[in-house]
Amino acid sequence: MKIFASIFLLLFVIQNQNAQNMELKEFNPLTPEEQSVILHKGTERPFTGVFTMHKEEGIYLCKQCDAPLYNSSDKFDSHCGWPSFDDEIDGAVKRIPDADGRRTEIVCANCGGHLGHVFEGEGFTSKNTRHCVNSISLKFEAQSANESPINKALFASGCFWGVEYYLKKAPGVTATRVGYTGGEVKNPTYKQVCSGKTGHAEAVEVVFDPERTSYEKLLKLFFETHDFTQINRQGPDVGTQYRSAIFYYNEDQKDLAEKYVKLLIDKGYKVATEIKPAGEFWKAEGYHQDYYYKTGGVPYCHSRREIF
Repeated sequence: MKIFASIFLLLFVIQNQNAQNMELKEFNPLTPEEQSVILHKGTERPFTGVFTMHKEEGIYLCKQCDAPLYNSSDKFDSHCGWPSFDDEIDGAVKRIPDADGRRTEIVCANCGGHLGHVFEGEGFTSKNTRHCVNSISLKFEAQSANESPINKALFASGCFWGVEYYLKKAPGVTATRVGYTGGEVKNPTYKQVCSGKTGHAEAVEVVFDPERTSYEKLLKLFFETHDFTQINRQGPDVGTQYRSAIFYYNEDQKDLAEKYVKLLIDKGYKVATEIKPAGEFWKAEGYHQDYYYKTGGVPYCHSRREIF
């Protein structure tokens, strides 16, 4: 009992020290109620938070520091009384052992503000994860229906491991995620997509800095790193999930995609690449993210050659 009491006291001291350190930094001012949750790890009453049943499209931010934490596409209704997400924006959320010795606390990776707790193995979604978050710890930034996220691109050209390998290395690219898009099944798993029955393609979402690169440069790289003449395959990988496709976010991207398809046709290529509006993108399982960077391997069915 003495050992347990000592550990609990140490965790209590560390948590209070973290709270004091956060108060010293230049973050957004917090009301007493917000401080009780974000700084002192309290919990708001269930079914009282403004975001519990919130369904608008956009991004959920940290109330204290405005760091992006969750995408609305990862939010689901768990009927638990608090907003629930089955995934976070990469690197945005930090997990730490809770002071009660049983649960896992989640905090903002940028400022350390308390968000809630994370649970696994409940089976609510295919990702089997539930971030149970206090509404009071969050802010929301809506995405207008007319807003064009021109700093994003979405490409499919075979196994997403190889596609990401080249796009991630491109100058000006700030982030990549591999996942599934173009089909009808919500929250698909890798096994489901490989069955060929979901309609989804393996794809890579790219975020880039418009000051350092352009959609046009990424479009050229997309064509130069795969065989766009193959239908529903790439090298040894066969299936509709391996098709060549460009999913555009706005009319400018669509026009550029059509321009380069025409250029390739004029060069004598039989282009099989689809050009379609971007729909919902489902992030793939964690072990697929940055696959070749984790394993130290190189793509087996993608290579770079100059075309333009």
